[in-house]
Amino acid sequence: MPAMIEISDAEKTFTMHLQGGVKLPGVRGVNFEVHAGECVVLSGPSGVGKSSILKMIFGNYRCDGGRIRIRHQGRLIDLAGAEPRDVLSVRRETIGYVSQFLRAVPRVPTIEVVAEPLVATGIPRDKAREQAAQLLHCLNIPERLWSLPPSTFSGGEQQRVNIAHGFISDHPILLLDEPTASLDAANRDVVVSLIEEKKRAGVAMVAIVHDDEVRGRIADRVVDVTSFAAAA
Repeated sequence: MPAMIEISDAEKTFTMHLQGGVKLPGVRGVNFEVHAGECVVLSGPSGVGKSSILKMIFGNYRCDGGRIRIRHQGRLIDLAGAEPRDVLSVRRETIGYVSQFLRAVPRVPTIEVVAEPLVATGIPRDKAREQAAQLLHCLNIPERLWSLPPSTFSGGEQQRVNIAHGFISDHPILLLDEPTASLDAANRDVVVSLIEEKKRAGVAMVAIVHDDEVRGRIADRVVDVTSFAAAA
């Protein structure tokens, strides 16, 4: 399987502009690859840089050095030095991101929130809503809630809507930041099944998972981020 993500000597330092330009160490010497159909789980204690690495891959954080090459439209593009329009193109067509928190427009019904990524790619709204309904059923969101905005839901329900929103697209790369947080055992099993389906479809995934059982079930490889933590 080809490498979908190639990270070479990537590093990130954070500059605190409101504190006189003080620089805080982030990560350095980040090196790993992720292949099609593979799930790589980042491990290490809180604050070591796992989420920073995900955001570097997604292009939210710009690298201070090294390369983050993403296979996009049949070619490798280095997001570390890419133009903003190229970063946006990669996000739109190649990389999906499931964060820990649902960000939805207020008062928009849940089924529309989940269908939105497909509608944005030109899929007719009716077909997008059908696929959204299938995922919401799968993730045990009662149909009576679909017409309500997810901001009115419990934390676990919001997380399942967030997962449905992230998994509905056919991006060849998917980044997962604690996808099973706030979920009960039954819904954790559903998410694990969805991840396994994505792997069978050839999707390359990078995940942060603190649940040891879930990590053991989904990880093809574990990358210890502790070795990438920059010294203060």
